[in-house]
Amino acid sequence: VQLVESGGGSVLTGGSQRLSCAASGITDRRDCMAWIRQAPGKEREGIAAIDRDGRTSYAGSVKGRFIISQEDSKNTLYLQMNNLKPEDTAMYYCAAAYGAGPYGPLDWRKYEFWGQGTQVTVSQ
Repeated sequence: VQLVESGGGSVLTGGSQRLSCAASGITDRRDCMAWIRQAPGKEREGIAAIDRDGRTSYAGSVKGRFIISQEDSKNTLYLQMNNLKPEDTAMYYCAAAYGAGPYGPLDWRKYEFWGQGTQVTVSQ
């Protein structure tokens, strides 16, 4: 399994950005995919997840602003980020889980496979 993120960069407060994650080696037997972020000095935070049936979960910090989606024909995961805030500045990782495991969809410990990350910086 290989995950490659793209779409990061710098954006002004209130702006929008879309992240993409190209997945290879993924089959439809995966349990869940997610976007997880980590800011300097902070813990990893699962912010959005989507299971193989298309059901989504969002962290309270991004709910109503971010949208996770997947395009199975292209093996691509997306994160549409709107109304960005400086506190959204972080490294964003795409992650995939095959097993259901004991963890919820927003718990980063659920995910066995990770991309290299893409940096998002929001400035005022």
